[in-house]
Amino acid sequence: MPSFSLRGSGRTPSRPEQRFIPVPTAQAIVDCAVYVDGECLPGRFTHKAALARAREENGFVWIGLHDPDRTQMADIADALGLHQLATEHALEQHQRPKLERYDDSLLLVLRTVSYVEHERDSVSEIVETGEIIVFTGPEFVVAVRHGEHSGLAEVRKALEASPAQLGLGPSAVLHAIADRVVDSYIEVAQSVGDDIDEMEEEIFTPRGSVTVESIYQLKREVVELRRAVNPLAVPLEQLGHKLDLPVPEEVRRYLRDVAEQHAAVAERINDFDEALSALISAALARISVQQNTDMRRISAWVAIAAVPTMIAGIYGMNFDHMPELHQVWGYPAVWLIILAICTGLFFTFRRNKWL
Repeated sequence: MPSFSLRGSGRTPSRPEQRFIPVPTAQAIVDCAVYVDGECLPGRFTHKAALARAREENGFVWIGLHDPDRTQMADIADALGLHQLATEHALEQHQRPKLERYDDSLLLVLRTVSYVEHERDSVSEIVETGEIIVFTGPEFVVAVRHGEHSGLAEVRKALEASPAQLGLGPSAVLHAIADRVVDSYIEVAQSVGDDIDEMEEEIFTPRGSVTVESIYQLKREVVELRRAVNPLAVPLEQLGHKLDLPVPEEVRRYLRDVAEQHAAVAERINDFDEALSALISAALARISVQQNTDMRRISAWVAIAAVPTMIAGIYGMNFDHMPELHQVWGYPAVWLIILAICTGLFFTFRRNKWL
């Protein structure tokens, strides 16, 4: 029986198929803790063990996730009984702030913002955005973060230092996260306001270096900031005033205070847009004035240069009957006339501030 070999036949052995290896859910969990009566229970827990302990102790579990994938989020949702639509929202990015209710749980989407340090006149990103999706239920809080600047470690630390507030349950965590996000809005608005003030001062300073491009860039960043901040007004209004939501009255009072702070910063951001529009008009007017000044200066020098050009053109026609061409004083006389007229024009333009 003849034998066959792959050597020299041009065929290569088939490669084994690549299999998808799911990443463990624990890698997406930033922190997981159990809270009972406002106190954090010691020890480290998996999300399933933490939920079981919270049910035993009549407390709640707070899970923090950072950029989970679909498999990781599905594992968390199965353990907590989250609605499938809510799970899909947790994986989406660039959402508008909103509040949704699924039975006895709430979903709150917040856009986070961060100020990026930059050169004043550079055309670069100034406001960086991210997202936080918060799920709350009777026994859990799940905070899903998208973006590197939206950490909640300080919020958790501040709440753990206030057992009375943390004892109000998952709604207190929801309030603390919303309050931290609105505080970041205020900080970013203050930094952007400082940029606008510097631009305004530079615009009305002689020989200022602010360009229209840098103003347009800042205006675009303010538009992005407004899109991130303003839509949160409706969810905060609902949390503070809708009595049918599963939020205790004590927490609802705090949320109304957050809503007032949000309304103030949203109004200030709207004022930024009007201020930048005025700055653009001022910058364009300044450019127009500068162009008019330059055109007057150019026109003045052209008028002065036209005098010797005209006289030289007349005496360059080479007519036979031009008596002054044959006089000894003809050449210096022409020069004297040219200098006198040009000098007179120069001082006239200088007096009228054209030169």
